[in-house]
Amino acid sequence: MWRTTPLHRREEDGAPGEDNALPLPDAVDRDEIQGADDGVGPLFHRRYAARVREPRLSPEELMGRLTRNLNEVAPTEFAVFQKVRGAEDTLRVGDEYVVRMPGPWDGPVRVVEVTPRSFRLATLAGHLEAGQIEFRAAPAPDGLRFEIESWARSGDRLSNLLYHRLRMAKEIQFHMWTSFLERVAKTSGGRLTGGIDVHTRRVEGDGGGA
Repeated sequence: MWRTTPLHRREEDGAPGEDNALPLPDAVDRDEIQGADDGVGPLFHRRYAARVREPRLSPEELMGRLTRNLNEVAPTEFAVFQKVRGAEDTLRVGDEYVVRMPGPWDGPVRVVEVTPRSFRLATLAGHLEAGQIEFRAAPAPDGLRFEIESWARSGDRLSNLLYHRLRMAKEIQFHMWTSFLERVAKTSGGRLTGGIDVHTRRVEGDGGGA
């Protein structure tokens, strides 16, 4: 498939402390959570961002629609969110999904934070990655801004080989989240403007995983 959305990719060195994942809220069940320190290889702090002009939905309305059905904006050719814990038509802290992807990429995640304009997921044992990812919408002068921000290492050494060395999983992930942003813009009723910015900060050093 040909992509017509301009993509602006930038990569730079990160730094320990500056690029750490957000702390988990105190009330979150930590059982089976696979944090970045449990992973292996470099830590990747990545932000995908897009501006949407003249949306028909406010940031709160957009997030409300997404959290009722993540598959409305998920690029189902890359990933399907299958809910395995929690009510089907809402998203609350403690809910769990398995993200079904082609090949051996299925990834279990848990909702660890929800606000009117955002939600955050943490990876669980068995996921390709170890870390967190946050989805958020915010007002912008000409509409709204939507961002996907992640802090993650590879879940194990095989995953690190596929992602960091062979780059297979990295490209699948890249196309998944850029497609997600394109669909968010369409769902909002607005127009994606200025393309999609992808900013990666890489922190060298191994995690604590086996």
